[in-house]
Order: sequence, then C-alpha cells, then structure tokens
Amino acid sequence: MHKLSLLALLLSSSVLAAPATESLATPAPTATAPEVQDMSDPLAVYSQLGAGITNDGLNLKLGNQYDAGQPNRLAMNIIELKGMLGDTFGWSDRPYRDNSIDSVRLRNFSLNTQTGLGSQLDINYNFDSSYLAEQNASVSYSFIKALPKMGRLQFYPLVGAGANIALNQYVNDDRTQIDAGYTLPGTFMVAGMYSKLELTDKIWFNYNPMWMKTLSGSDFYKQNAFGDDHDDVLQHEVTASYQMTPRLNMRYFINWDNHAGFNDAVHRLEVNYQL
Repeated sequence: MHKLSLLALLLSSSVLAAPATESLATPAPTATAPEVQDMSDPLAVYSQLGAGITNDGLNLKLGNQYDAGQPNRLAMNIIELKGMLGDTFGWSDRPYRDNSIDSVRLRNFSLNTQTGLGSQLDINYNFDSSYLAEQNASVSYSFIKALPKMGRLQFYPLVGAGANIALNQYVNDDRTQIDAGYTLPGTFMVAGMYSKLELTDKIWFNYNPMWMKTLSGSDFYKQNAFGDDHDDVLQHEVTASYQMTPRLNMRYFINWDNHAGFNDAVHRLEVNYQL
C-alpha cells in the first residue's frame, strides 16, 4: 500500500506536471528543441524510452519533453523504475534483491537556452529498508552549468540542496523505530560534476562524482544519513557509451561510493531511444 499511495502522490504532483499554458492572450514564443538532440550532452532535453539490466534487476525509464511556456526554456520530466524482478534477472548478493520494485526516481529538468544553465528537481524513493528508516526518500533541487569545451573534454559542475523523508524512522544506534508515519529527519547539500570525454563522434566516456553532506536535522540523521557513522558520502559513476544511430545508444554504468567500495558497485547495461 505504501508503494501505490506514494507513487500516486508523486505522479499527481503539480511540480512534476507540465505547466498549463492555455490563455486567452497570444502566448509568448517558446524555445523548441532540434529534431534530434545530441544524446551525449548531459544538458540535452528530449523525449525518450530506456531499459536496462543491472545486478539488482531490471530498470525502465520514460522521459517526456514538454512546452515550458517560457521563451528560451526547454523542459522534460523523467520517471525511472529500478530493481524490478531482481530475483529473476539480478545476480547481486544484496539481501534486498527481490522481484518487487526497489526504488522510483522522478526528475523535472529545465534548461535556459540563452545562459546554458540547467536546473533539476530530483526525487528518489527507496522502498527497501535502510539504516535510516523502514522506507526513505530524498528530494533535492540543483543547478548545473556547461563549461567551455577543452578539446575533447567538457565539465558540467553541479550544486544543490535537499531533504530526506523517512517512513517510521530510526532514532538511535540500536535502530529503535518510531511509528510516526512520514517525517523529515534532516537536510543535505550536494556538490559535484558531470564530465564527458569524446573519443569519437559515436563513443564517449563520463565520470560523474557527487559529494553529499548533512546540513541539519536530528542527531541520528546527521551522524548516519549516508551509512553507519557517516555524515557524508562521495558517490562515483563511470559510463561508457556508444551511439548506434542518431536516436539510439547503448550505455554501460558502474556506480559505487567511498564507504561500500568498488566491490559493492552496481553495474548496469542500458539502451536508450530518443522519441
């Protein structure tokens, strides 16, 4: 019931819905994306379908570009379902691997085409229990900017902040749980970057480190938000990608952090199609 009710709440949120633009007045001209976007660009905005297999199960992704209703602005919503059918298709030895959905990610991304500044609302909900609570979610807002290219290399720094939402959170090191429903145990900041190294016009690599640290909240949250006795975490993502056609690519991801280490990394093979 928790999964279905939360999914309905997030999908009905007006923040993630495309804004209404109907008016009796003549609408202002809005930005339009090229017919086919560069899928190697972290700031590209386009509708898409994606599917992948990981050591924790199957992932599905759906992205929808919409009219932002503002001049010089592109926008899209993306929903991802992660860790489905883990018992059937996954191969990790993590205890939470099963055939139900592990997590849902919802993103609303917009790009100012004049300044090149992107902004993103990012909601991640984890249905499996963790060191924080029976279930938990993170909600963050961040900004990302493309820096000038340096030959084949380009950097996209990112900075933002967010909050954690917990269901029946733990309140001490003994994992004493309180039956309080959804609570807000604390906040955090995030700073990092996306980077892209072009080998050819069809092959590229990404390295995307993200550092997260607690800002405020309960003592237990501030001390354990990112693992036992960890108030911060450095997350790593390495990606190798091949553009098979202008609309179709294949990508291989490796994700790990400085606490669990590379041996506990999540490996993902993903295919994406631009609609």
